[in-house]
Amino acid sequence: MTSGAAGAASGTVTLLVNPAAGGNAGERIAARAARRLLSRGVEVDVVAGRDAAETRERARACVSAGADVLAVAGGDGMVHLALQELARTSTALAVLPSGTGNDFARALGIPSADPDAAADVVLGGVRRRIDLGRCSPPAGGGRPLWFGTVLTSGFDSLVVERTDRMRWPRGRLRYAAAVMAELGRLRPLPFTIEADGHEEHLEGMLVAVGNTAFYGGGMRICPHADPGDGRLAVTAVGPATAGQLLRAFPRIYRGTHATHPLVRTFHANSVRLHTPGMRAYADGEPAGPLPLHAEAVAGAVEVLVPR
Repeated sequence: MTSGAAGAASGTVTLLVNPAAGGNAGERIAARAARRLLSRGVEVDVVAGRDAAETRERARACVSAGADVLAVAGGDGMVHLALQELARTSTALAVLPSGTGNDFARALGIPSADPDAAADVVLGGVRRRIDLGRCSPPAGGGRPLWFGTVLTSGFDSLVVERTDRMRWPRGRLRYAAAVMAELGRLRPLPFTIEADGHEEHLEGMLVAVGNTAFYGGGMRICPHADPGDGRLAVTAVGPATAGQLLRAFPRIYRGTHATHPLVRTFHANSVRLHTPGMRAYADGEPAGPLPLHAEAVAGAVEVLVPR
């Protein structure tokens, strides 16, 4: 990460709200943050969209108008939406976590259990430029997609798809329940990975490409990821039984799975990933069908982080 100036101790903050995040927690946390910022003399401009498309349109308008700080009240989906407009601009991103995963906020060290402490990062945090991942089909076409946390495919894609279909339980427990359900259909997949021009073929359960370490509500899937080194961290899990994955599952939260014999980790500036009939997800959002090409873009976004 590249250090910069202090946060928005004065001036104007644009507050982008997703009312539906975390069971309407986004709206409550946004209102609480706005009161705290106003009490410290910071002018707050609150904007909200009725759906994802309108919210992104409003984020784009704020950036185009030269907003200094865009504070996002929501979860990883809202952050992902905002990154599409903030990448390679001078507008800084602040995160007021109110989603179920909050993995981007976790990677930045922003407290998710204390809304006042998160608002204080907007007031007095440090501005830093960090890397983002960018993915697109290898043949080009379509707008590239930016991601702040992890691009994943394989078993994880199936889990994310099942998680999105579930309405209960909530948060981390819902993801864990989806994992258990998909374990019953477990099968290895034929992956092709091209990392910095070197191609290899392997059978495995999943491949995760991380700009930061966390996904799935706190799982440290890419423990060696550093959003300030200009590289992506890759974690590949080889063929495994359901029992082996279950036993390794707790280690993912600690990041100690990287030493497991079935796990391989490495870094690359760019990665091309393919397995037939599979989709990828970035920041937990659909990234499209494979093959996809991902690359690290150094210093692509400015963020506010705790001092």
